[in-house]
Amino acid sequence: MHELSLLEDVLQILEENAESQGYRRVKRIWLEIGQLSCVEPEALRFAFDAVMKDTLADRAALEIVEQPGQGECAGCHRTVPVESLYAPCPQCGHYEVQITEGMAMRVKQLEVE
Repeated sequence: MHELSLLEDVLQILEENAESQGYRRVKRIWLEIGQLSCVEPEALRFAFDAVMKDTLADRAALEIVEQPGQGECAGCHRTVPVESLYAPCPQCGHYEVQITEGMAMRVKQLEVE
């Protein structure tokens, strides 16, 4: 489950920012997860409390914001929704679709004190 290591990376980001921005506790975390990122939101929810226990984010609430996939089609030159990697363009059927959104996971917002 790579979600554990992703959450450890999130914790490291929180700790680094806490020092530079002067907060001591994280109350709520919004993570944006791309539909095409291969990150399982339910696995993140399951592991979140265990990774954050006894840290500045202990008992923080986790909010997951899912970002849909999107790409630019080389065939019809349109911006199109992308449901899965390697799927054809829903407009013209061309298979060369450059993914532009939906591949990343990022800390979108924090509520801190």
